[in-house]
Amino acid sequence: MFENLRSSFLAATLVAMPAIAVAVEEAPMTVTGATTVTVDESLELFDQGVAFVDVRKPSDFEAGRVAGAINLDLNDGFSQESLLEVAGLQDPVVIYCNGAACLRSSKAIAQAVSWGYETVYYMRDGYPVWDIAGFPVE
Repeated sequence: MFENLRSSFLAATLVAMPAIAVAVEEAPMTVTGATTVTVDESLELFDQGVAFVDVRKPSDFEAGRVAGAINLDLNDGFSQESLLEVAGLQDPVVIYCNGAACLRSSKAIAQAVSWGYETVYYMRDGYPVWDIAGFPVE
């Protein structure tokens, strides 16, 4: 009896609800002037001592990050001067955020390239995939 009541309620709710479309913009696969890398390739760069820059908001960074990463929040802290404190124009740097649904890293990378950075790596899959892979985190 309850199953039929629940089904009827669900059907009535779905009919009464207007269709809601939510557009989620996905991060680009590549960024001009940068090299897109998988998390496995990023681990190789990590093992080589390449600097990692996390452009997520501080609360995301504090919740978990690539071990040793520097937080330069794209909206409050990412600048040419702050990035120069992490890596020089000729130094390699990996920039990441929260993955394919996060546009922060692609925007930060475009800025870094425009400032003259020559070896920028785009870890498009971001921190979530790094963490799931079991790679070093803090």
